[in-house]
Amino acid sequence: MGAFLRPDSDFEGLKQLLPLGYPYLLVDRVLQRSEGEVVAMKCVTANEPYFQGHFRPPYPSLMPGTMILEGMAQTAGLLLPEGGLAVLAGVERARFHRPVVPGDRLTYRARALRRRLGLLKAEVRAQVEGEPVAEATILLMELEDVGKAD
Repeated sequence: MGAFLRPDSDFEGLKQLLPLGYPYLLVDRVLQRSEGEVVAMKCVTANEPYFQGHFRPPYPSLMPGTMILEGMAQTAGLLLPEGGLAVLAGVERARFHRPVVPGDRLTYRARALRRRLGLLKAEVRAQVEGEPVAEATILLMELEDVGKAD
């Protein structure tokens, strides 16, 4: 595996590892990264674009489950070597336990289960202040030679 981000890695370093930009980068900081496990964080603010319509008043603003899953998949992507590109290939056994609202600090923990033939299978859990938010098994497919000049 390539070089690892140091804990509390800065946002700019994170953007170099994940080929995503605003508003799709759903990880703000890497707290821990080793060959088989990554712990990352997302500070959920009221300024997130999805809160403009999910949900409208008088209902509370809730982070969409699809965005939580995307953050989980991005965290799993940090288990792969630097410089590669992977896409979401599957989500198994996804469960949601509580809503995520503006002001929450979402912590993602991804653990590699298996990696072979260009596929990574990872168990990922999301928490807010130690309380379970979501869990799923994420499958990522590594793509080769994408965006590289001949």
